[in-house]
Order: sequence, then structure tokens, then C-alpha cells
Amino acid sequence: MADDIEAKVAAARAELADTLDAIEDKLNVPKRVNELTERAKASYERNPLPWIIGAVGAAIAVAGVVAWAILSDDD
Repeated sequence: MADDIEAKVAAARAELADTLDAIEDKLNVPKRVNELTERAKASYERNPLPWIIGAVGAAIAVAGVVAWAILSDDD
């Protein structure tokens, strides 16, 4: 009976340790950033065209906002 309880306690501790490890892994921001960076690099290497189009679109949007801010007649 005592051995059964000790086995259950040991199993619960092991499960708790696994859960805490999984939580720690999910909350590890530098690791997640590295994973995202690697995925983005791989995506760009497979097909750079969408990345280039997105960058050009963002540059046009920024230029448009800057031009609007400079040329708008707020006075």
C-alpha cells in the first residue's frame, strides 16, 4: 500500500516536472524569436518574391504617409 502511494507520488512529480518544462519552453521568448527567424529565413530562401513585394509595399506606404504629413494643409 505504501509502495503504491509512493509510486503515485513519483508519477505525479514526474508529470508536474514535464508540465513545468513545457510551460518554460513555451515562455522562452529568445528561443521563440530564434525559431521565428529561422522560419522566416527558410521561407525567404524558398520563395523571395512575396517578401520583396511586401517590402516594396511597406516602403510605398511609409513614403505615402511621410508625403501626406509633409504636404497636408493643416494650417
